[in-house]
Amino acid sequence: MATTHAFVGAALASVTVLVAPEVAPAAMTAGFLGGLLPDLDLAFEHRRTFHFPVLAPLCALPVIGLAAVAPSPTTITLAAFAVGLGVHATTDIFGGSTEPCPWRYTCDRAVYDHLRGNWLDARRWIRYDGAPEDLLVAGVAALPMLLLGSTANRSLALGALALSAGYVLIRKRLWDVVDVLRRICPEPLERFLPVREWPTEEP
Repeated sequence: MATTHAFVGAALASVTVLVAPEVAPAAMTAGFLGGLLPDLDLAFEHRRTFHFPVLAPLCALPVIGLAAVAPSPTTITLAAFAVGLGVHATTDIFGGSTEPCPWRYTCDRAVYDHLRGNWLDARRWIRYDGAPEDLLVAGVAALPMLLLGSTANRSLALGALALSAGYVLIRKRLWDVVDVLRRICPEPLERFLPVREWPTEEP
């Protein structure tokens, strides 16, 4: 789930508590947003348009280096954002595929590698986005925000966890929800709704 990636980004950024505790709340928020950002390509070609599993981590290295040699609230926060962004696409290979019903296992595409020009295969350690184990990982990764973060961090984490739980509950009926939204939303907004690319009947 997008929120799982966001929590992982925030969790990685929480190490700033050890070196710059005054910056940690902003860094965790930045890591959260960086982890969330790639999934905005749901409106385009998911896991390809804004996902860079090799390039994003490589680009994060100089930002991390800058924060190490010239630490400041700005450089540390930027590094946290870059780490969240880079880790998202890389860890997508451990989940399910890009198909609308990834529990059907009709596709192995996990995330597109722009450097090599091919799709990386899904490992399915987490069977699909919105699986119960996905929520478990999100809950564990949210702990640093809940325990070490500011009041705003905790509010963000609790809200995101609630959304995550709701998503898990409706995941296998998501396309029914999308069909309802498609009927009621204004036409200019329709393009932002996901599109069915594979048959979606239950197995």
